[in-house]
Amino acid sequence: MRGEREFRKVRAHGAAVRDPLFTLRLTDYRPRYGERWHPRAIIGLVVSKKTLKHAVKRNRARRRVREALRTMPPELLPGGLPACRAILMLNPGVLTVPFPDLQAALARALQRGAGATKRGGAKGKGGKKGGGPAAGERAGNGSGNGRVSAEVTPLAASPAPPAEQS
Repeated sequence: MRGEREFRKVRAHGAAVRDPLFTLRLTDYRPRYGERWHPRAIIGLVVSKKTLKHAVKRNRARRRVREALRTMPPELLPGGLPACRAILMLNPGVLTVPFPDLQAALARALQRGAGATKRGGAKGKGGKKGGGPAAGERAGNGSGNGRVSAEVTPLAASPAPPAEQS
C-alpha cells in the first residue's frame, strides 16, 4: 500500500483480527482511482518503534512476514491470498515463533478476516453491525459538529385506496 490515505481507510473501515503475533486490519479490494480492476492482496506491514526498538529487529520481522506470505503453502490457503487491502501490525513474537507456525497463524487470520469483510463484520461509527445512527446520534453527514447535510424522514405509509368491487 502507498500513502497515508490508504492506511487511514483500512484502519477506519477494516475488520480487525487479533492474534498474539500480530493484528490484521482487512477491507475488500477496491482499485485506486483510474486503476484497472486486478483483484489481489495488497498488504502493508507496520512495526512500531515502541514494539521493537532496534531497526535491525523491525526489518527482520518485516522480512520474515513477507517471506511467510510469499511462500504460503497451498494447503493453508487453498484459494491463495484473498483479494483485499490489509494492514499487518506486527508484535515481537514474530521474531521467535517457528516459521510454519507463523504461516499457519497468518493463514488463519486471513481466512477469518476475509470472512468478516464478506459478512460485513467491520463495525461502523455507531458501534453496531446494523449501520444507521446509534442511540443518541442523529442521521446526517457524520461530521460530529451538529450540521446535517440532509434530513431524512421516512415516508409515512399511506393507506392504500379501497379496491372497487364490481
